Amino acid sequence: MNRENIVGFFATLQAANPMPVTELEYTSVFELLTAVLLSAQATDVGVNKATRRLFPVANTPQAMLDLGLDGLESYIKTIGLYHSKAKHLLQTCEMLVRLHDGQVPRTREALEALPGVGRKTANVVLNVAFGEPTMAVDTHIFRLGNRTGLAPGKTPRDVERGLLKRIPPAYMVDAHHWLILHGRYICQARKPLCWQCAVARYCDFTPKTTMP
Repeated sequence: MNRENIVGFFATLQAANPMPVTELEYTSVFELLTAVLLSAQATDVGVNKATRRLFPVANTPQAMLDLGLDGLESYIKTIGLYHSKAKHLLQTCEMLVRLHDGQVPRTREALEALPGVGRKTANVVLNVAFGEPTMAVDTHIFRLGNRTGLAPGKTPRDVERGLLKRIPPAYMVDAHHWLILHGRYICQARKPLCWQCAVARYCDFTPKTTMP
């Protein structure tokens, strides 16, 4: 995808959704971190169902620790890999209390030092909570980077580097949300809905799919 088409691509997405937001539900940076940690290999819908029960009971690191492993698992057992996620979340809460006065740190290094928090999770927190121009490459963004020609790459890190290099700065902060939403609802894995796609004319994918 050439630069002119990249600008048109993101200008169109911006016009349709000027202020995109994550579909994960949260009211604090810690709740966001928790939700993102729980969302690995799970849907936002599934995570939200669990956290609607969990957060009224425990929405701080200390309150989460007070639940204990069995207590925490009882709230998130509907989420895939809930046992390992509960363990990592409690380890993260312990570090937040011990090292960061119960607050979520604002640096990548400190975030990635937390158990269960990898580069993708750190990127989401830095972007959504702190407005950093990061790119969290999930399966949707990896697919779009390659399928559309925005930033082809063999690995998520390759796609991340390409997107950070090629997306114009004016669109960078919100690009993560636009791409995820576009991949989730329009440029779907099995069959992209090209006939419904507002940015199809800018996209390198061929042949475009037609209405069934």
